[in-house]
Amino acid sequence: MAALRTPGTGCPWDLEQNFATIAPYTIEEAYEVADAVARGDLTDLREELGDLLLQVIFHSRMAQEQGAFEFADVVETLSEKLIRRHPHVFGEARNLGPEAVKDLWERIKREERARNRPGEGVGGALAGVPIALPAVTRALKLQAKAGKVGFDWNDPLAVLAKIREEADEIGAEIAAGDKAAAAGEVGDLLFAVVNLARHLGADPEATLRATNRKFERRFAAIERALEDLGKTPEEVTLEEMDNLWNEAKAAERP
Repeated sequence: MAALRTPGTGCPWDLEQNFATIAPYTIEEAYEVADAVARGDLTDLREELGDLLLQVIFHSRMAQEQGAFEFADVVETLSEKLIRRHPHVFGEARNLGPEAVKDLWERIKREERARNRPGEGVGGALAGVPIALPAVTRALKLQAKAGKVGFDWNDPLAVLAKIREEADEIGAEIAAGDKAAAAGEVGDLLFAVVNLARHLGADPEATLRATNRKFERRFAAIERALEDLGKTPEEVTLEEMDNLWNEAKAAERP
């Protein structure tokens, strides 16, 4: 990376990058790691982890050029943090269960935030959830934090009832001809669906990725079936495609 970022002899593309232009690639590579995990492809995971590590190295090199920090500092800071946040392993705390460990981790994080950013204070119960997170992931984290202080349902069926309520509100706004208001209610519906996934112990991001793959797989089956008939999707009715969809769905059942 040092060679790639050396003026005159380095790569023109790499040389013109900065933290802001590289950040989207960092996010993309993290998602590709998650995708390899979801597919159970360990060979691809090895490659994607390398791509993600490259992002860390890229950011570290740009920081080193500005005299801020370098890659070794990143590793040292991480090591110190892992030791500090695991007193049940490296310190005196012992015999903690998984939930107690999570609570301890969050408490130490709050203390670190108060110490490192004294002007901000610890903040409220929802403090510390980054704005830049994907919306579904951020909704999940906000709900989990609210749940820790008792603002939560204790029954998934109650969350399901909330989903039905939100869906009815969307229907009312559509019937009233107010698309803007209906769109706002869609946000409430999505938030409630994320909450249901949380109550069922499911990762909504991973669940939606799996559904996306399922949709791609079944739609590809529709296209193959139409190709066998010498037709394209544009040449058939929605009802015909829906029938082929149901056939593809039935073919996937055990």
